[in-house]
Amino acid sequence: MSVAETPPARPARRSLPPVIRITDIAAERLREILAESEPGTAVRVGIENGGCAGMSYKLDFTTDVAPLDAVVEDKGVKVVVDSKAVLFLIGTEMDFKTDKVSSQFVFNNPNQTSSCGCGESVAITPVAVDAS
Repeated sequence: MSVAETPPARPARRSLPPVIRITDIAAERLREILAESEPGTAVRVGIENGGCAGMSYKLDFTTDVAPLDAVVEDKGVKVVVDSKAVLFLIGTEMDFKTDKVSSQFVFNNPNQTSSCGCGESVAITPVAVDAS
């Protein structure tokens, strides 16, 4: 390439949505739970293999953040997304639902392609990220 030539333009990188958005109701419930925990504790969100649809969401408490984990601090709560789950959860909304017989965190995930009949496991396709 001569001095007068300019290098080819790189394609614009696609902007990705936040890994997880937390609804007001989920944030309220997380604050209640974390108030009973040791200072510095966060909720870790991940996925694990299992169930008839292939994967399930996993929630734990943590005080550790690995270098590649995503950290979401919103509405007074800290949520750590396990590095292995980030591409599966991009754009997910974390909510908290209560009905007549149960209350639970639910994940409205645009990458989820199906779920089993009992609702305990899901199929999720990871977001494709352009390496350029």
